[in-house]
Amino acid sequence: MNLTTREKELLQKIDSKRVPYHVAIIMDGNGRWARKRGLPRIAGHRAGVNSLKETIRIADQLGVKILTLYTFSTENWKRPSREVKFLMKLPEEYLSKEIDELCEKNICIKSMGEIAGLPDHTRKAVEEAIIKTEENTGLIVNFALNYGSRGEILRAVKKISRLVSDGSIKEDDINEDTISAFLYSGRQPDPDLLIRPSGELRLSNFLLWQMAYTEFWFTETYWPDFNKEHFLEAVLDYQKRNRRYGGLTK
Repeated sequence: MNLTTREKELLQKIDSKRVPYHVAIIMDGNGRWARKRGLPRIAGHRAGVNSLKETIRIADQLGVKILTLYTFSTENWKRPSREVKFLMKLPEEYLSKEIDELCEKNICIKSMGEIAGLPDHTRKAVEEAIIKTEENTGLIVNFALNYGSRGEILRAVKKISRLVSDGSIKEDDINEDTISAFLYSGRQPDPDLLIRPSGELRLSNFLLWQMAYTEFWFTETYWPDFNKEHFLEAVLDYQKRNRRYGGLTK
């Protein structure tokens, strides 16, 4: 991978033994990036695909095990129909072009969210990528599509309630692990680090249960301008933190 002098300097400072296992990213700021340049919002979404590619590559190089990307939320359906239609084409376009490299790099594609609610062409592209990469054992890339965390938690509660009603499990047997198992993330470890570009300081209904003790890193940079240097800076900052999980360190 081609790295700038600055990126090489940052990479040398990173402790390879303390790289976050799971990184989550809210890919935000595409529309504002485009508006700042007098371009339509869809131009920002297309430019953001390049940041997506670079982020997956640097995460893989660093040894991150899971990368979860907030791609399209359940609230995003409220956007103009032309923009939504364009956004629904991007997964198909991206995966068709990148699937060979993803397989070559042993990357495994997974989805989070109600993908059954996506247009057929979008859903099929995602499902085909999942099947083609399901045997890969490297970096797991979760695409959160048609995803909303409150809906995810509600879905888990309903499934558990049905199991209690039919006697499959007892109410007293329900614990945090039970709930986690019924989330889209299943038994994947919770994110260690959340990265949010664009200057916004909120979770936007993303992984509310899973990020109880996640470290947050924010930047004013819009997603289309987010690059390997920003990702490395976030990881370096993460490594300076003392994660106590509510307890005390010695």
